[in-house]
Amino acid sequence: MKYSYLIMVCIAFAKANSQQTPPQLTGPQLLEKAIAYHDPKGNWSRFADSLEILTTSPDMEDRTSNIKINLPAKSFELVSKRGDIVNEYTVLKDSVVTAAKMDLSQMDTTFVMGKEDFKRAVFMRDYYTYLYGLPMKLKDKGTVISYEVERKMWKEKEYLVLRADYDPSVGSDIWFFYFDPETYRMEAYQFYKQKEPRVKDPKSGEYILLSEEYKTNGIKMPKVRKWYYNKNDKYLATDTIVD
Repeated sequence: MKYSYLIMVCIAFAKANSQQTPPQLTGPQLLEKAIAYHDPKGNWSRFADSLEILTTSPDMEDRTSNIKINLPAKSFELVSKRGDIVNEYTVLKDSVVTAAKMDLSQMDTTFVMGKEDFKRAVFMRDYYTYLYGLPMKLKDKGTVISYEVERKMWKEKEYLVLRADYDPSVGSDIWFFYFDPETYRMEAYQFYKQKEPRVKDPKSGEYILLSEEYKTNGIKMPKVRKWYYNKNDKYLATDTIVD
């Protein structure tokens, strides 16, 4: 009887222990699990491929963007077309930058653009490699990942929410990333301007809902991105990777 009692106690303890809530993940731990889902073989640093992105918006003509990203070669090319206007940007190792604009309605006239357009070429490179490199890009230098992870109900679903701030030399927005608590798949993100240091302005910024998946180079990218204003949930546009 004595041994039977001890066995029963051990079983009860093991059962109770197994039913306890799992330990809360830290921010860095959540990020590692999210990267393991989206880039299980660590291929992002070797990414070299092309993407075609269709942007639709209720207020503008559709835009098609053809992008070539080659991270080992540090090169980026973008050709975007909206109506009769074509914009071309090329960036190579931050030193060779070209920008051109064509109006197809005027006999393919080409306009070589100026200094500000060259800056925009670098901006477009950083924009596309950031968004399509998430969540892996959250490991970049200058990104400050919060240690705390928030468990939050949002859009009728529970998420694990990771906050990212940035060194002033990198950026000034405050970002929040929403991950499925079971798979660690990234399903949304949003950003805010700073009202004061490290305090978000709730009337600023946008949120982006992610759906479907596009697989390339062993990486699972969100295929569809739908953009909305934070302040009033107004729909802005949808970006879709074209197969």
